[in-house]
Amino acid sequence: MFRRTFWFTAGAAAGVWATTKVNRKLKQLTPESLAAQAADKAIETGHRLKDFALDVREGMVRREAELGGALGLEAPVDQDLPVQRHYAVEAPEPAAHPSTYRTLPYTSNNRNEDH
Repeated sequence: MFRRTFWFTAGAAAGVWATTKVNRKLKQLTPESLAAQAADKAIETGHRLKDFALDVREGMVRREAELGGALGLEAPVDQDLPVQRHYAVEAPEPAAHPSTYRTLPYTSNNRNEDH
């Protein structure tokens, strides 16, 4: 009698445990739950990228300071020296007077017209 009661109780407990486990897994696989998990992962990834960018910026500032010190770029500017400006694009030369250009006879470059 006790054997039957023991095995009946063990079977019922195993059934309840398995049912609970399966129901939890099914709830994790619903579209809403998957969307929430994806959103959580995206937020976590965003935080990691932000931390990485801040670390890179900090390292960049530190390295710029090292290079500036090594090259003497942080030295005070001497006010007696003239400032030389370097332009990325040079100014165009002044145009010559229009009468110096040779005029060519007008020719049409339209290839679609009949010749």
